[in-house]
Amino acid sequence: MPPRLSQFRSASVLLVRRGPVLSARTVNVRVVHPARGFAHQKDLPVAEQPKGPNQEQLPHVSEEAAAMGKITGEGGPDLDQGTPVQELMKRDEKAQDKAPQVLQDDLNTTKPKGSRSYSTSARRLQDAPLIEMEDAEVIPEGAKWPLPALPLPPNANLKYRYDPVVQQVTNLLMKDGKLSVAQRNMAHILTYLRTAPPPQPTRPLLPSAPPPSHLPLHPILYLTLAIDSIAPLFRIRSQRGVAGGGVVLQIPVPLGLRQRRRQSVKWILDAVSKKQSSGSGKNMFATKVAQEIVSIVEGRSAIWQRREGVHKLGITARTNLRLGRR
Repeated sequence: MPPRLSQFRSASVLLVRRGPVLSARTVNVRVVHPARGFAHQKDLPVAEQPKGPNQEQLPHVSEEAAAMGKITGEGGPDLDQGTPVQELMKRDEKAQDKAPQVLQDDLNTTKPKGSRSYSTSARRLQDAPLIEMEDAEVIPEGAKWPLPALPLPPNANLKYRYDPVVQQVTNLLMKDGKLSVAQRNMAHILTYLRTAPPPQPTRPLLPSAPPPSHLPLHPILYLTLAIDSIAPLFRIRSQRGVAGGGVVLQIPVPLGLRQRRRQSVKWILDAVSKKQSSGSGKNMFATKVAQEIVSIVEGRSAIWQRREGVHKLGITARTNLRLGRR
C-alpha cells in the first residue's frame, strides 16, 4: 500500500517563486493637429516660395480668344452660337460675379428687343452654300438612291470589278477549276510585291514606267509592268508547203494585248515550275511567282533571253511573210 501524501509536508517542500512586479507607467503624449481652414475663408496662408511656371492660373478660353482677336484684328469669340449661357447667368447673380470678363461685358451690353443671345443652329444659314435645283440629284419614287446615268459603260458589271491584268493572271493561275485557291495566291503575290523593297532595274522597262521606288506602293502596277516588259510582240508559226514542196517555213504572227500578256504569264509559270522550293506551305507557289516577278523587273530573270530569242527569230523570218499570204 503506497504511503499517504501529507498536505502539510508538501507545502514546506514546494516553493512558489513570484515574478517581478512592473509598475504601470503612464506616458502623456500630446498630439498637435494642424489647423485646417475652410474653403470660404479669405485669410488663407500664402506660400513663401515664388510661384512656378505651372502654378500660374491660365485665363479662360473666351478671354484668351478675345485677346487674340484684339491682336489679329478679327474680333472676339463668337458668342452667338452654342448653349444659351447668358440666359442662365441672368438668373444667377453669384455666377455673374465669377463669370469671365467677356461674358460679363456681353451681359452688360443692351441688345434690341426681340433678339436672343444664342442660336439654335450649329451652323449659320448665311454661311451655308446654296443648293441649286439643277445640281441636286433627283431620287425617283420607289428608289432609295439616285439611279445611274444611262447608257451604262461596258465594264459596269460584277464580272469586271477586278483589274483586267489581275483577272487574267488569276485565271491562268487556276488549276482544276479552283478559283478560290487562285485568288488566294493572287492576293499573296500582291502582298509580297507591296512589302518587298524597291527593285533596282538593270534592263530598260516600258517607256512610261514610274520610278522604281514607287512600284511597291502600287502592286498592281508592279505586276502589270513586269508582264508587259517581257511580253513578246509576235509568235512564230510553222507552216509546211508554202514555198512548194515539203519545206517548213517559220512565219511571224503579230499578237494582241491579251495574247502578249498570256504568253508572258505562261513563261513566268514555266520558269517557276523549274525552280526549287525553298520551303513548304500553301503559299510557297505564290511566293515563287512573286520572286520571279521581282527578278524580271530587276533584269535577273532568264525570260529576257527567251523574249530576245523570239524577236531575233521573227526578224530573221520576216521575209517569209509574203509567202504565207498566198
